[in-house]
Amino acid sequence: MSDAAGPLGAQPGLDSFYRDHRNWLESWLRRRLGNAWDAADLSQDTFLRVLATEREPLANLREPRAYLVTVGKRLLINHYKRRSLEQAYLAALATLPEEAVPSPEQRWVLLQTLQALDELLDDLPTPVRRAFLWSQLEGMGYAQIALRLDVSERTVKRYMAQAYEHCLMAEL
Repeated sequence: MSDAAGPLGAQPGLDSFYRDHRNWLESWLRRRLGNAWDAADLSQDTFLRVLATEREPLANLREPRAYLVTVGKRLLINHYKRRSLEQAYLAALATLPEEAVPSPEQRWVLLQTLQALDELLDDLPTPVRRAFLWSQLEGMGYAQIALRLDVSERTVKRYMAQAYEHCLMAEL
């Protein structure tokens, strides 16, 4: 049985699109990362993202490399954000007494959870995200958050409602 879309629903021409642009994209990423391994991973992730989100046939793209750079830049930003989050987490772990340090398995789960939370909240406007994080992680009350953000408590309540709604509507 032959499927015109190819294996796993892939678009016709994906293999040639990949062959034509993979080396170029990987080189572009390697120059930014200074690391061939991460560049190869992000290159693969870029093509997977293109495959998952592309609605038009790839052959119709006028500027395929510009499109790949746009997708690649977003993934690169996410890569740096994850790395920064991981470094902050490791720094926080270093301040814990030895008996309170989680096991490697617990650390992995916690880091994955932090990354998922960061990704989830990334779509929120900065003041909404800050209000939510200060409330949830630092236990700040709405009045304290309002002072810190220089807004009214009513605005903080709106921010919190927006953040809760965003979390409830997210597909995890």
